[in-house]
Amino acid sequence: MKSYVLFFDQVDRSSLPYVGGKGANLGELSKAGFPVPDGFCVTTYAYQDFIATSPEMDSLLEELNAMDPDDLNQLRKLGERIRTHLQQLEIPFQLRREIIHAWESVGKEHAYAVRSSATAEDLPTASFAGQQDTYLNIKGQDELLQHVRKCWASLFTDRAISYRAKNGFDHRQVYLSVVVQRMMNPEISGILFTADPVNGNRKVVSIDASFGLGEAIVSGMVSADLYKVKDGNIIQKNISEKKIAVFSLPEGGTVKKDLPPDQQTKQALSDSQILRLAELGKRIEKHFGSPQDIEFCIENGKIFVVQSRPITSLYPLPDIPQEPLRVMFSFGHVQMMTNAMKPLGLSVLRTIFPKNVFLEAGGRLFVDPTEVLRTKLGRKMLPKAFKNLFDEAFSHAISEVIQRPEFLQVPPKKGLVKSRRQIIAPIIKNVWKNLHKRDPKLAKSKVESFMQKKWTEVREALQSVSGAERLEAVQYQLSILAKDLLPNLLPYVACFPISFMLLKKALGDVKELYQLNKSLPGNITSEMGLQIGDLADLVRELPEVEEYLKHANDQTFHEGLLNVRGGERFKRAFDNFISKYGHRCPGEIDLTRPRWRKAPTQLVPAILGHMRSVKPGEHRKKFIQGEQEAQEAAQRIMDQVGRRGFKSKWINRLIDVYRHMGGLREHPKYLLTLILDECKKAIMAEAEELVRKGVLHQAEDVFFFTLDELIQLSKGEFQQDVSSFVAERKEKYEWHQTLHPPKMMTSEGEMVTGSPRKGEFPEGALVGTPASAGVVEGKARTVLKPEDAHLNEGEILVAPHTDPGWTPLFQSAKALVTEVGGLMTHGSVVAREYGIPAVVGVDDATKKIKDGQMIRVDGNQGFVEILSGENK
Repeated sequence: MKSYVLFFDQVDRSSLPYVGGKGANLGELSKAGFPVPDGFCVTTYAYQDFIATSPEMDSLLEELNAMDPDDLNQLRKLGERIRTHLQQLEIPFQLRREIIHAWESVGKEHAYAVRSSATAEDLPTASFAGQQDTYLNIKGQDELLQHVRKCWASLFTDRAISYRAKNGFDHRQVYLSVVVQRMMNPEISGILFTADPVNGNRKVVSIDASFGLGEAIVSGMVSADLYKVKDGNIIQKNISEKKIAVFSLPEGGTVKKDLPPDQQTKQALSDSQILRLAELGKRIEKHFGSPQDIEFCIENGKIFVVQSRPITSLYPLPDIPQEPLRVMFSFGHVQMMTNAMKPLGLSVLRTIFPKNVFLEAGGRLFVDPTEVLRTKLGRKMLPKAFKNLFDEAFSHAISEVIQRPEFLQVPPKKGLVKSRRQIIAPIIKNVWKNLHKRDPKLAKSKVESFMQKKWTEVREALQSVSGAERLEAVQYQLSILAKDLLPNLLPYVACFPISFMLLKKALGDVKELYQLNKSLPGNITSEMGLQIGDLADLVRELPEVEEYLKHANDQTFHEGLLNVRGGERFKRAFDNFISKYGHRCPGEIDLTRPRWRKAPTQLVPAILGHMRSVKPGEHRKKFIQGEQEAQEAAQRIMDQVGRRGFKSKWINRLIDVYRHMGGLREHPKYLLTLILDECKKAIMAEAEELVRKGVLHQAEDVFFFTLDELIQLSKGEFQQDVSSFVAERKEKYEWHQTLHPPKMMTSEGEMVTGSPRKGEFPEGALVGTPASAGVVEGKARTVLKPEDAHLNEGEILVAPHTDPGWTPLFQSAKALVTEVGGLMTHGSVVAREYGIPAVVGVDDATKKIKDGQMIRVDGNQGFVEILSGENK
């Protein structure tokens, strides 16, 4: 039989469909013996039977589901219609009687808090906090019934409708329970977070508290006291001026009162209460198994819990112990790809790199260099390397963590240095030879010879087998990849940043070094950009092809070209490009991303943008000009240091090493993406076979399995229902996409940002890292995905990050601004090579800078100024 009313001791987390998130959590707490005021839940059955009495509700919900969530005017009108309608409906007799009986059982002499509790509320991935209404100090039967009806109607407030629509919840599938809880008359109320809601530290309890009812804090009427507790110690107290408080009225309702002056600056909670609350919060967290956002109150010195929900804003942690303290940095920020990855993409990278160092959290990878940082040499060298190679903020953040006593007190692992020395020593030896002895001009042929050999080896190994054996071959080839690439390619690539640092130390003039960066010989990614320009120049001669490209789709891209004049000519050139670069794409380290060979329309914006913003043949002329400017810079440097003596010879050699090794910096990634593409071809061939056998619904479902799981699936050893498994993984991936990964965090969950770069900057300037010299003004073009780019002549590219898949856009950009990056990351190096100013590491640049705004990019000092607020 359907129950219209359930008391707290009849409810637990399994009751969520009937009592919503808030009711289920209160039932859990009450059953577990936590101090929860008495109460009951009016179930979702009651709500459903209530709205079923309305002949209009079906059509209103249908209209709501069809509504555009961005049409705020329609949303407001429809929401008001539904709320008005529901508040005029009569509550059915049986339902009314059960609510009154429950109220009398708890005590009709009490006042009550009446709160909405939706079935999609207080979930681990969606809190819905504040989307429905709460009513306090409700007294009497008629008032209670009236406010239960108001709660039902509040399921259709403007903010609740909008929140559900934007988070993909069907309005028909979200039901409302109403929590009726005995009202306390507290001296003090507040909110307790069992993890720091600001920086994410799971070991820090954060408490906001003030006098009277908690409504004053929740509504923002008062600045509450802030207390923080870690490991049983109060580590922070901020005592606020609490001018007002909200109190209950004897006749019902609440009133806002001014507090006496002597109470306004008084510490609301005593130290013992702070520690008791922190301990209580951690026990509640342990019960639920996740950090909690808890509302509490204190009446006559006794603590009561009136609500607990998961903290949904925290970034997930890797599956490692919180102690001893460890530090991790985002692999995606280093690789210029911060988007969430599907399980197969993560699994592939964790097969290539050590799983104990490459950790997964929130659909991203984090690198754990803790063991190296526990050594004196590691603490000295790694922050410097971060500053020179990647993001300056990385260096500041990691330096801050490794100086903490709790980090320093843990000794390094025994034998760590010795074991690493065996791997690193041969690489260092070869780096030294490349810097001092070997002919830099011969490096390219040696590197490319190894690349061809390795690629052929992998391709042949995967083509000679099938079935589970082929998937196991993929796994094996990936597992030995890093061992092959590091000794054979790193000694060449490492010479680029090392020679830069040595030249910088010797000369002190970064501007001249940036000039040396132009038109590096043999850069495989720059050559790709030049060939995009060649394709654009060809399209200029073929107007029908240009028109076709504007409307082309991936499925018929190549066939459709044969139906337009000049299409066959363009197709030959395009196919030649794809034969060299078709395995590439934005975010290419993620094997699950569609490659250009499968999604050729991703290249169309770059081709058409080049036509709009670059004159015919200009890209090739610029490259030649860049070579000349680099030679002239080299001559100026040599004139400065003199043409004789050891220093002269050393500087001259370093310039040669810098340019030739710099031309090879993209080769390892090119090889990695080639091999990933071969692995993807093998995996997708097996995926098609699994589809043919009826094991999978579609081939792309393999992206939601790890390699190990995929091998089990192919062998028929996978134990779970495949359809529900894939659906669950897809849902989790969608959630991961909404998360914003930190650049750096600790094992305690603390997001460490590091101190900002200091200097004298214009007021309101967006400060980042200077990555390529020059100062320009122009219109901003904010681009989140390169395939959606629409760059025009003289526009400045503003992007979250760039990798080789973005390179085609650099020919068209007047300057570059990115949210992620450092001196030696992709966008910085390519910007210097193309001779355009760049500022990288600008937090939230794509949000703060809007399309069409006039901005000034100062690549010398590393900041961006917004010159006009107009969007065009």
